[in-house]
Amino acid sequence: MHLKTSDLAIMDLGFGGYTCNWGTHFCGLYESEAERDLIMFGFLAQGLREQEILVCCPDERQHDHALDKVVDLCPESVRPDQDSFRLLHSRDLYYPKGFFSPHDMLKAHNDIWDENLSAGAKNVRGTAEMGWALEKIPGIEHLMAYESILNTFIWGKTWISICLYDVNRFPGAIIMNALQTHPFVITGGGIFQNPYFVHPEKWLSEHAPQFLQTI
Repeated sequence: MHLKTSDLAIMDLGFGGYTCNWGTHFCGLYESEAERDLIMFGFLAQGLREQEILVCCPDERQHDHALDKVVDLCPESVRPDQDSFRLLHSRDLYYPKGFFSPHDMLKAHNDIWDENLSAGAKNVRGTAEMGWALEKIPGIEHLMAYESILNTFIWGKTWISICLYDVNRFPGAIIMNALQTHPFVITGGGIFQNPYFVHPEKWLSEHAPQFLQTI
């Protein structure tokens, strides 16, 4: 099944028989670890088959086994090196300085994209388990501003990001904010256009105007 998400080329999401278009930012809502793993590792395994750049920030308990889980799903593929499969701890990706900053996150994404262009402009798949955001990290109040800004970074690029939220752990208010900042959603085994999405310019104007200059 195909969901048109942009005017860019069609890509295989790697789970559920779904395809969409590059340049897309998904909110993945899950209720079990099995559901999460199906999305995360299926998505990355398909990227491994396609020889794409993969960025993975799993739950800390999964970190040491994440690459093996991806490789096990596509044994026909060559085991990726650290340049093509970037396996990150949440602290290293989201708050390496001890605090969360949308500006720093945007720079990190731009660095990955610039390195990708220098290496020959492959497609990029990124996915992260967002449970770390429940910790009391300085600056975490700006997480949804970052999620909103990320749309404008991804649009027009051969890049797909899936942010995974456990609906059993996150409060309803945070889930609603996540829905407002992701144009497409993965939930209940399906992928959908998200009716709750608010365009970044409008969302930032109302909730985080100090970040408007970043879009």
